[in-house]
Amino acid sequence: MTAPSRPPLKSITPTTATPHAAPQPVDTTAVGEPKGVAEGVPIAVRLDPQQGDGRRPVAWLHIVAPPSWGITPSARSWCTCGYERRAIGRAAVLQLIAAHGEHRTACPLLNPTSEGRTAA
Repeated sequence: MTAPSRPPLKSITPTTATPHAAPQPVDTTAVGEPKGVAEGVPIAVRLDPQQGDGRRPVAWLHIVAPPSWGITPSARSWCTCGYERRAIGRAAVLQLIAAHGEHRTACPLLNPTSEGRTAA
């Protein structure tokens, strides 16, 4: 038994006898932009000037208070100095909010002490 004949799977394109040169761009003297760069794309990553003001986040307060009175709220307060507290329940969350405010006034990262200074 012989298999039915099938058309070839790949088509072979005929080659030409003489090579052709690829078309060259007319203006080859591009000044200021390297070749292959998309228009509007910066070449180098620059710092955002708004981030250079010296400020950085130090203390955070995250409160989860669902709109339903049947669900218990929770909160977390933490700081880069190592302070971390959690609270579950309405009264405990309110106390944690107050403690977070007190920590911000006493935090050594936010309010450096004047140790080492002598009175003149």
